Amino acid sequence: MVQSPVRTQPSESVGLVPLQQSSTPEVTRSSLASSPLVDDAVATSLLVGSGWGGLNLPESRLFGTDGIRGRAGDLLTAPLALQIGFWAGHILRSQTDSDAPVIIGQDSRNSGSMLAMALSAGLNAAGVEVWNLGLCPTPAVAHLTSTLGAIGGVMISASHNPPEDNGIKFFGASGSKLSLSVQEHIEAALRGNDTAGLVSDVGAGTGSYRCGQNYYRSELLSDYLASIQNPLLAKASALPLQGMRVVLDLAWGAAVHLAPQAFRALGATVICLHDQPDGDRINVNCGSTHLATLQASVQEHHAALGFAFDGDADRVLAVDASGRVVDGDYILYLWGQSLRQAQQLPGDTIVATVMSNLGFERAWEKQGGKLIRAAVGDQYVHAEMVRHGSVLGGEQSGHILCSHYSVSGDGLLTALHLAALVQRSGASLSTLVDRSFQTYPQRLQNVRVDDRARRLDWQNCDPLRQVIAQAEAAMGDQGRVLVRASGTEPLIRVMVEAVTADLVTHWTDTIVSVVRQHLVVKG
Repeated sequence: MVQSPVRTQPSESVGLVPLQQSSTPEVTRSSLASSPLVDDAVATSLLVGSGWGGLNLPESRLFGTDGIRGRAGDLLTAPLALQIGFWAGHILRSQTDSDAPVIIGQDSRNSGSMLAMALSAGLNAAGVEVWNLGLCPTPAVAHLTSTLGAIGGVMISASHNPPEDNGIKFFGASGSKLSLSVQEHIEAALRGNDTAGLVSDVGAGTGSYRCGQNYYRSELLSDYLASIQNPLLAKASALPLQGMRVVLDLAWGAAVHLAPQAFRALGATVICLHDQPDGDRINVNCGSTHLATLQASVQEHHAALGFAFDGDADRVLAVDASGRVVDGDYILYLWGQSLRQAQQLPGDTIVATVMSNLGFERAWEKQGGKLIRAAVGDQYVHAEMVRHGSVLGGEQSGHILCSHYSVSGDGLLTALHLAALVQRSGASLSTLVDRSFQTYPQRLQNVRVDDRARRLDWQNCDPLRQVIAQAEAAMGDQGRVLVRASGTEPLIRVMVEAVTADLVTHWTDTIVSVVRQHLVVKG
């Protein structure tokens, strides 16, 4: 990759430096194989219709709650990424009738470059130009897609998953997650269906073939940083985080460069953990799913608070000065209060999910607010925000969306706003949390179910349905049960919440036992 030495506006072509230069974007059938963008094998694949088939795809749906995700080299291979790029490129172009680019970013996983390059080749084969941001947070892709007039964006990441996993996450031209109908269209094309009219000249013996090109555009990340810093700078007469000591756990992932830069630009003193890109260690015993190191470091360094990001930095959890975890429910409550006081929270409405604690809901309603519950997944939260005219929503796990400032969930933006909120209040994060609400006892337990069909069809398991019904009948309005298949990992998630810890323990253990007995394949 060659980085442009001179930053240019997206509309200018002079500053765009191709990753691999082609003499012209128009190449004939006879010249295609000699183009530097494609070799003989790829050229044959491009021009022979049958070359776009033959993938061994699972029977179950490819797209989950956060794009396509799985084990790199198993489900997620270079041939699959190539075809995803090819069909997605044609579909996105057909919807927009535009020659604008697709913007791609990736986290630090070892398989990221393989998948990004294969996906880019597929997009190029569909005639789509690619702007590659390199290592960056997922929300940077969403933001730049929406502001630079791209026809779509793609993030290569498996978020909080372990290093051996990866994923392909699409954004539409607005910067929001790609709609379900477009995802279904792409998947249908991958399976050899619904392709009529998309590529009428693939396999044809005559005509020209248009190849897109790749450009390395990491300099555009400064636009993203400015977009999340400037609103906070505009509110304050001095640097909004001046004098605040903050610990950041960067999870060896996508935020290792930008997060420290953003906090320091706003005046904070920053201590960093796991702050280099490392494809072998991303999310391993660190980040938003493993908070012990951050908790200890915040206390050791006498910091005001700490933040833990996941691998692609679209989620964040906080830790107060005593080491107490401040999850997404608390972040939503505190940010909601701040927006409400500023008369910037329409309808005093927050959108959370079915996983959010009942204590949060009742405390917010006691304040005169309204809490809407969506299904798990930030795209469902976003849909409910649009439906109810809300500007704030998110998940207990730390995906927070505030449409005043961003088109997507953004861990870095959320962390900056929470830190600034604490600084403006003159109180500690610990004090603000103490004043907010008391949580109900809640337990979430994950059970690994590798059999994809069993996992996705869990609702048809009669013994599991029966024990859930028993739990709900026994607890009545004193508790609730939520069982679901993860859309991002091979897990069944069991959550029980009740007025007493004993009820929570009893019914969690009982339901988990049934899941293991009837869904886990005995080896």
